Amino acid sequence: MIDKRALAATIYYFSPAPLEGDVDNIVKLILGGMCEVLYPNDRLIERVIVQKFESGVSWRFPSPGTTLDAASVTEPPALYIRLDDDLRWREVT
Repeated sequence: MIDKRALAATIYYFSPAPLEGDVDNIVKLILGGMCEVLYPNDRLIERVIVQKFESGVSWRFPSPGTTLDAASVTEPPALYIRLDDDLRWREVT
């Protein structure tokens, strides 16, 4: 089922080593790869939250969901992607 609503994406990349490429290049590959599978065009993505987590750097999620919790404790590399239509931050006039 291809979604045609405006969407928000959250992407967390858990890397086994320091990232050699730029985070923005990874985002382009991920969002482009989901085109025509989850949505017809990545222009529908209105908000992207992305963060890399490299080994040797500590982090903590205050209240992760089940899927994020599983991704954060999986042996890297691991990729967590969440798409949703929660655009409450946007004021439509």
